[in-house]
Amino acid sequence: MANNTKTNEFHKQQNKEEMKKQLITFATMIIFTIIAFVIVGSGIMSKMLAIPLLLILAVVQVAFQFYYFMHMKDKGHDMVAIMIYGGVWAAVLTVAALSLVIWW
Repeated sequence: MANNTKTNEFHKQQNKEEMKKQLITFATMIIFTIIAFVIVGSGIMSKMLAIPLLLILAVVQVAFQFYYFMHMKDKGHDMVAIMIYGGVWAAVLTVAALSLVIWW
């Protein structure tokens, strides 16, 4: 009976930590979105600086989505991770190839 209580307390603590990480990640993503809107809406920086910064913010948000909200950091998601990373790689290759064809 005491072992069951310890196990329940351990799972409650784990769930609390997981929720804390997700809330911090969510708040960070909201802040990144606000930063992106301010950059675009106010015109405080040139396009040469704004576009790479916006792309970096977008990539970070996608990584947060994968790892925290799609639970890619958890064990047992290996095949899903392989499929998603394969899709991302195919998309990168497609964009690179089309860019090369357009700009050549």
